[in-house]
Amino acid sequence: MPDLDPPLVIVPDHIDQTIQSVAQLRQEHHTRAPRLQRMMDGIIARMASPEFLVIASCIIAAWIAANLTVSAWGWVALDPPPFVGLASAMALVSFYVVLMIFAAQNREDQLAQHRELLIMELAIVSEQKIAKVIQLLEESRRDNPLIRNRDDSEAEAMALPADPHSVLGAIAEAQGQALA
Repeated sequence: MPDLDPPLVIVPDHIDQTIQSVAQLRQEHHTRAPRLQRMMDGIIARMASPEFLVIASCIIAAWIAANLTVSAWGWVALDPPPFVGLASAMALVSFYVVLMIFAAQNREDQLAQHRELLIMELAIVSEQKIAKVIQLLEESRRDNPLIRNRDDSEAEAMALPADPHSVLGAIAEAQGQALA
């Protein structure tokens, strides 16, 4: 019989630290949320489950069946066809579900903004580190007597860290030209 357990994956420490940092960022975002927000997130999560769909469908079907059965027996139904009470209740529930989804989406947007800022900051720091590595390599190349000295204008340009404001301005200008 084949082994159905997935193989144990060993990740390097630096990757594991990155994974843990991202998980910690998400956990901190969740714990900083107000109690009411966390409660709404839980409700939305339950409502998004297949079980909730089945339960809601059963409740609606039972409501309709009960009112039709009561009407068939000649009694006065609580909500006779066309089931205005049921429609009103569903409209009200739908309204609140939409509001809860908007609130949850707003929180997720905040987390996405934090993530975008983190990515941008890491990209800028990485670019500065790469520029420094290129500077050190060029310096090592010039100092090594075994390597012929030559001018490398591309390496010199890459050794200068980019100015984020200049890059942003160039991107905005290029997008403006593309739109024009």
